[in-house]
Amino acid sequence: MDLWILALRTVLIYFVVFLTLRFMGKREIGRLSVFDLVISVMIAEIAVIVIEDTSRPMMEGLLPMAVLVIIQIGIALITLKSHTLRTWFDGKPSVVIQGGKLDREAMKKQRYNLDDLMLQLRENQISSVADVEFALLEPSGKLSVIEKENPQPDEPDANNRQDSEWAKKSTPPKPFPKNFRFESLPVALIMDGKLQTDNLERMGKDRFWLNNQLRQNGVYDMKKIFLCTIDHNGKLYIDDGRK
Repeated sequence: MDLWILALRTVLIYFVVFLTLRFMGKREIGRLSVFDLVISVMIAEIAVIVIEDTSRPMMEGLLPMAVLVIIQIGIALITLKSHTLRTWFDGKPSVVIQGGKLDREAMKKQRYNLDDLMLQLRENQISSVADVEFALLEPSGKLSVIEKENPQPDEPDANNRQDSEWAKKSTPPKPFPKNFRFESLPVALIMDGKLQTDNLERMGKDRFWLNNQLRQNGVYDMKKIFLCTIDHNGKLYIDDGRK
């Protein structure tokens, strides 16, 4: 008998949670705000408690769920008319890249590390930070990227501090090994002042080669570099905090 009761409670709670989430509005799970996520987690926890404890009256689970739904719908209606409250509950985007330059303060404030940045740049098919006009970290954690209109990956730019005279004298980079996976680009060579030895080895390069490239870009202290990446053209992007 207890098994039948457990099964019936499970089916009932399933439909209650399903309808509850439908009432909360049509928003992708990956784009839930922090407020929506908290409500969803609380409803899930209440549902588990009601299902596991068959001696607990169903109303002790349904009533808290109903209260949470009312709170969520009420706040959603209020925030539709108030930008201030909407920003307070949902948060606002943070600019982490502007004009091909990283904003370290914004990244630090959002506790957004370089590994997350490189991952999401690859997901957006971006080969170099220098090609990004704006990158916004959305409240949901998604990175929205706006590329420069006319990126010139083969030419030196201000971020790499290469002048045209050096570019003419410099030798073209050697091609990557055949077994190198281009879909993993951009490849991080230095992150937070630390050399990424594994990536260098995969490229068939060594520390001496990287130091030589850094010196040609006017950088002599590797520990001061926040981020250094290389794209499929062999072009370095260097962010050492200088404007």
